[in-house]
Amino acid sequence: MSETTPGVQVDVFSKARTDELTSMEKIRCILDSVKEGNVVVLSAGLSSDEESRLVEKTMSEINPDNFTGIEIKRPNRTPSQSGGFFSKFVGSDDGGNDITFVAPADKIEEVDAEDGELLSALLHGE
Repeated sequence: MSETTPGVQVDVFSKARTDELTSMEKIRCILDSVKEGNVVVLSAGLSSDEESRLVEKTMSEINPDNFTGIEIKRPNRTPSQSGGFFSKFVGSDDGGNDITFVAPADKIEEVDAEDGELLSALLHGE
């Protein structure tokens, strides 16, 4: 997004894209994008190990003047939602790799899924 255009850029990573990256490449891509102020949407989510490494890497790169950290959000899901439209969208039939939002700590406020049919994210602009 151009520097003169206000708003929030959202980068969506498909499961196919993230599957071709190593864990460290995936973490670096996510962190680089978020450090630029973008919101990252991962259709396949992160493993618990990848999420831990992402948080660890983030902590080592925090700079109060330029980068205050990340927020990781996943919509709440119930077992009844695992087989509907939502699971097809996120690429997971078993609910094991939920869609995941990663954003600068000051940009994402709320992520929610209603009845497995509507995915909603509340973001703060610049």
